[in-house]
Amino acid sequence: MKQLLRILLAAVGILAIVAVAAVVYVTTFLDPEDFKPRLTAVIEEQTGLNLALEGPIAWSFYPRIGVSVAQAKAWLPEQSQDDTSFASVQHAEVSVAFAPLLRGEIAVDGLTLDGMRLNLVKNEEGVGNWEPLLERLAEKSNETAETVLAPASAGPHADAGNLSVVLNIASVEVKGADIRFRDEQSQTLWRAQPLNISGTNVNPVRSFPLKVVSTLTKHNRLDAEALERAPELTSDVNLETRLRLGLEDEQVTFENTQLTTRTRRAEASDPQQLSLKAAEIVIRMGEQQLSVREGVLDAGLRHPDNWQGSLALALTFGLESDWASETAQLKDAQLTGPDGLRVSGHLNIEQLLTAPEYRGQITAAPFTLRPWLSRAGITLNTANESALRDVAMTSPIEGDMVRIALPRLSLVVDDSTFTGELSTALDGTQLAFNLEGDQLNLDYYLPRPEAAQQASRGLLRQAFAQTDGALLPQEWLSTLTLEGDVSINQLVLAGLTFDKARLSLRGESGNHLLSAFESRFYDGELTATGSLDARGRALEWQLSPIISNVQVAPLIESFSEEDAPLRGRFNLEGSLTTEGNSRGVLTSNLNGELNARLTEGAILQTNISQEMCELVAQLEGQGTVREWHPDTRFERFDATIQLRNGVASSEDLSITLPGIDVKGDGEFNLNTMNFITRANARLVDTADAACQVNPRLEQLPLPVRCEGHIGDDKAQWCGFDRTAFQVAVVDLLRSEAGSRVEEELEERLGESLDRIDERLGEGVGQELREGIRRLFN
Repeated sequence: MKQLLRILLAAVGILAIVAVAAVVYVTTFLDPEDFKPRLTAVIEEQTGLNLALEGPIAWSFYPRIGVSVAQAKAWLPEQSQDDTSFASVQHAEVSVAFAPLLRGEIAVDGLTLDGMRLNLVKNEEGVGNWEPLLERLAEKSNETAETVLAPASAGPHADAGNLSVVLNIASVEVKGADIRFRDEQSQTLWRAQPLNISGTNVNPVRSFPLKVVSTLTKHNRLDAEALERAPELTSDVNLETRLRLGLEDEQVTFENTQLTTRTRRAEASDPQQLSLKAAEIVIRMGEQQLSVREGVLDAGLRHPDNWQGSLALALTFGLESDWASETAQLKDAQLTGPDGLRVSGHLNIEQLLTAPEYRGQITAAPFTLRPWLSRAGITLNTANESALRDVAMTSPIEGDMVRIALPRLSLVVDDSTFTGELSTALDGTQLAFNLEGDQLNLDYYLPRPEAAQQASRGLLRQAFAQTDGALLPQEWLSTLTLEGDVSINQLVLAGLTFDKARLSLRGESGNHLLSAFESRFYDGELTATGSLDARGRALEWQLSPIISNVQVAPLIESFSEEDAPLRGRFNLEGSLTTEGNSRGVLTSNLNGELNARLTEGAILQTNISQEMCELVAQLEGQGTVREWHPDTRFERFDATIQLRNGVASSEDLSITLPGIDVKGDGEFNLNTMNFITRANARLVDTADAACQVNPRLEQLPLPVRCEGHIGDDKAQWCGFDRTAFQVAVVDLLRSEAGSRVEEELEERLGESLDRIDERLGEGVGQELREGIRRLFN
């Protein structure tokens, strides 16, 4: 930067001397056209450019002495004049003030370039066509710059024709410039056109005002202009500042800088606005350092699809950078925005120019995350409308141009607090985390159930509520490398509480494993392993759950408003598979097998043994005097559940009671939420029989049938299967009495069944039916 500024300033001085000499020489001795060869020779000697002056040379005398050139073109040494010129100008003029000439000084009064064209090219190897020119200028102008830029007090110089140059240009103006940059490495074409630059009282000691206005465009292919393609990016740039050159201490300072841009992409209608303000920007060329004091970056962002109006963000910061050591420090940074956004921190950057790496600290004060997700195009439909309204975090931050990590993260999300570490690739292909949390109620963040489903807190209704949206982003999962561990003291999901839950996820290239899930679960344990394959057309799921010694009563009461009809310890294991990415599809493709067992159990507030014994006694015309326990205790309950395309069925439902065996079968369609269950209870003559049984009645079943839809009235679900019972009794008695008493048996049985129905209606049977119903809700 130092060399470039010195070269440019030297070029201005050289041009001023040449202009003055040309005016004096040409007006006295030569025709203007005779001066062209000498002028082109000087330019070639100093820069190496091949100059062609196609227009006339003109001069002026008072109050300014100056020279102007029209239609000038210049080619690089390796170019021929058949090539597009490296630089050209439609009109150039340099003037010096007349009065200083009387004191032996040259004071450049004005410099004007009108219609300048500059063609910059970087080849596929990354070498710019301007680099040889800068090297040539550096060789030729180091000593020349010291001569032509010396102040008048230094005395006359022979090289300047016994005149000294005072660099205090009253006006510098570049009008309608067109700068093109072809980057063959990235196949992009940049263009600044029109570019207008103006400055007044330009001098090497004091600050002077500088203004730059331009329109910058970008094409993503080199032949885009020839094909008349619209640019992919257009930006209106406006810079206003005061510039102090400080050549003696090799320091360039921009004071009270304000840079504004309005950038529009090809497909966007509204521009994105950025504004940079800084009290001071200092470039120390000798030390190769850059500093920014009291920087403020304001943004007015627009996204017509995700939000209305402009999103206002502001970043305040300070900056210190050292190009030689490739380091930078972003200090006292604070980002503010709507909805309480306030993020602060600092960064230290190393290997700045080669492979940047950064470390620092970041803190986000409590703010509302929901509207920010909405602005990102994420529509939330959470059961709790206050979810994600109080989010805060703090952590060291580190990373590079590929990844970002939060190694000691403290995160607060509503009522939950997490600590640990989190890292991710910037392109989203890698995610790793190890977090510990105190509590998390996932029900707050799951989709809000429909109105009809809100009427019931039934587990099945919540678990199988139909939604059409995709549950997981399959495209992202297909490329994701995942390594995650989460531990939560208390996790709530679907109204169920998981204590000391631990989850481990591992995945690579779309194949993800639930390597471990462990939790204390209602005085028992819940573990599971599984997998998710996102590499194919549809997501493929596999889950192997194991439930051990879980207390049934508190489990049922956690999602039901009524007292639990059962107690006991529940055990289950098996394997499930499905595919799809929505609840409806996943349910219809659900397959597998589960083995369920309930031990130390009892049906509460209903004694089936009492019901059976009283029923038998009534059939035989007798009564019972025994005192009965209010509950039905049973030794164990077993069932093998088969799932086929979303339909769960079992043919071996079995409950073992003292002196009573209960066998049954059933089916539950998870797609339609319809169910049917048939159970038969039989008295058996065993040592622990509930009552004395007539051998003729040992095989007589008490049939119960439950059928309906999960949304029907519970009172209509289950009932005593009168028809099945009547057929069983008739078959039993017919085998003993023969057909001659068939009509009498049917008549007596009908009367008995009426009395049984009356008893069932008194409450005991109703409790039995309600107990069975609660198994399904």
